[in-house]
Amino acid sequence: MKVSERLYQTALPIWESYYTHPFVQGIADGTLPQEKFKFYMIQDHKYLMQYAKVFALGVIRATKESDMRTFSNLITATLDTENAVHQSYLAKFNITRKIIDDTPMCLTNESYTNYMISIGFKGGLAEIIAAVLACSWSYKLIGDYLALNYPDSKNHPFYGNWVNTYTSQSFRNCNDDMIAMCDRFTENYTENQIQELEHIVKICSEYEYQFWDMAWTEEKN
Repeated sequence: MKVSERLYQTALPIWESYYTHPFVQGIADGTLPQEKFKFYMIQDHKYLMQYAKVFALGVIRATKESDMRTFSNLITATLDTENAVHQSYLAKFNITRKIIDDTPMCLTNESYTNYMISIGFKGGLAEIIAAVLACSWSYKLIGDYLALNYPDSKNHPFYGNWVNTYTSQSFRNCNDDMIAMCDRFTENYTENQIQELEHIVKICSEYEYQFWDMAWTEEKN
């Protein structure tokens, strides 16, 4: 069994629990209050800025030019492609750069991103990939879930743009790149090292659920 398959099996029960979270369900059927989505957009924008830094650590740690380029492409995909969707929603909400800068990160958000970055500093390339896969792979699965069970969500006048981002082929390609890197970086990993990766993915997946909770409750600092 590939290491990525083991990580998938470890995290899948947690990832599948996102489908029934009220925030995700609200996007699925279009009933999510826009104020909650606004809160989520600001916090997720801040999250993506830290998420990109984890990829940047991959650029630093990589010894092959091809890996440096892949990590660099993932930074671009985060800052330009995925963030472009956030910027469109932030513009709809009339949220300025100053508002974003003046809004503190929620405790859940800060804890989650600090954990990922700490893994990036103390681990190797495989640990970096494990830290980011929980977000990428679970969003891909949410996209699959929405496309299969709520196909009209892609045409929703407000949330459709978000749904289309995470059902797009470009997003899937980025996730596939990470999965392939995971398996390549762990070719000589011991059982103990693989178990540590499983632990990282599990922790990040639990943080992902807390992130949905944070957005749904509009967590206060």
